[in-house]
Amino acid sequence: MAEIVKKPVKITETILRDAHQSLIATRMTTEQMMPIVEKMDKVGYHAVECWGGATFDASLRFLKEDPWERLRKFRDGFKNTKLQMLFRGQNILGYRPYADDVVEYFVQKSVANGIDIIRIFDCLNDMRNLQTAVSAANKEGAHAQVAMSYTLGEAYTMEYWMDLAKRIEDMGASSICVKDMAGLLCPYQATDLVTALKEAVSIPIEMHTHYTSGVASMTYLKSVEAGADIIDTAISPFALGTSQPATEVMVETFKGTPYDTGLDQTLLSEIADYFRPIRDEALESGLLNPKNMGVNIKTLLYQVPGGMLSNLTSQLAEQGAADKFYDVLEEVPRVRKDLGEPPLVTPSSQIVGTQAVFNVLMGERYKMATKETKDILSGKYGATVKPFNPEVQKKVIGEDAEIITCRPADLIDNELDTLRKECAQYIQQDEDVLSYALFPQVAMDYFKYRDAQQTKVDATVADTENGAYPV
Repeated sequence: MAEIVKKPVKITETILRDAHQSLIATRMTTEQMMPIVEKMDKVGYHAVECWGGATFDASLRFLKEDPWERLRKFRDGFKNTKLQMLFRGQNILGYRPYADDVVEYFVQKSVANGIDIIRIFDCLNDMRNLQTAVSAANKEGAHAQVAMSYTLGEAYTMEYWMDLAKRIEDMGASSICVKDMAGLLCPYQATDLVTALKEAVSIPIEMHTHYTSGVASMTYLKSVEAGADIIDTAISPFALGTSQPATEVMVETFKGTPYDTGLDQTLLSEIADYFRPIRDEALESGLLNPKNMGVNIKTLLYQVPGGMLSNLTSQLAEQGAADKFYDVLEEVPRVRKDLGEPPLVTPSSQIVGTQAVFNVLMGERYKMATKETKDILSGKYGATVKPFNPEVQKKVIGEDAEIITCRPADLIDNELDTLRKECAQYIQQDEDVLSYALFPQVAMDYFKYRDAQQTKVDATVADTENGAYPV
């Protein structure tokens, strides 16, 4: 009888980034997170995803927190666990391509402040938009993981994914993530995909999906059996719905098998107990919409990620057109095809979704086009896997418009020095210029808030020293 080879699957915990981004719009504060960090550090996770994605924007915009300070606190607290972030390739954490010097400096500062693993993706799977970040991560001694934005469509064959994986390995990535942001990957297709990827490359394969369509746990099971090395999960109070499968459920699933994670359910239970009141409070306040906790099988029909579904709902409600929801859902695949069939992930999902809303509300397709739609059709985001609809391209940007065919960032001059000058009076740390680069107005508002808070503190200290307050 053949000996069973043990291959424990590794777990990346998403509670501090994607789980609360997916369910409560990234509103968990650093103060809410820090008390549980010491316990999380004892679990033995492969990594904790805790930074990047929308956390940077939300920290500055809504929570009035410095995202860099949050990262430094995590680094101090997680003494035994690798910290992971999500990075949008040449777009960093913003919504436009940045010059190479900004990308390189952001990677340098992310690693210096505590990041170990940088998951880098591009919304079009255009490898040219990933190379600078991958090279910078390798230079800084970080683990560069490249994520393939998974989607469906006639262009996305098994040969496409295998070729993409080989190119990712060749560009110097240390591992590959299958990033299934809409929960489109079904269990038996996952078996086929992981099997093919393991044949194509020798670097580790990590699986990332969302529970939106209801199949995610089964997809993980079949992925691990096919050879996937790592899976992304969320501690149970912030699992399921538009988030990831539950950490404890997947740990129990593989218990006593060759894939046994070895993680302690008692410890995980204590961590879940900590986050449950935070989840309940979010439900009571309305921050957590119960709709986000359920299964929406229409995800598989329209390929719309959960976050995009909620964006469409709110956009239509603001326009007094909530009754047009299903018309917009049917328009999304048509717009996606017109724009070269890109995967629907930030920012392509927002571009396609908003244009679909305009097309339906205006009563004529592309009567009004957003700046981002014009940019994608001009090649400013990079190359799509399929060609654009020439009629739509002509209608939106005109016949004589210049189309970018090179790597978009090749057309952007170094901008770090200019950005530094623009925000010089507010800089208190090197990293501030990067906050400003990504979100100029939001960062400026935060810097002014920070200065005001410091002024209050200074005034209180001065009054105390002058005897205004008894000590």
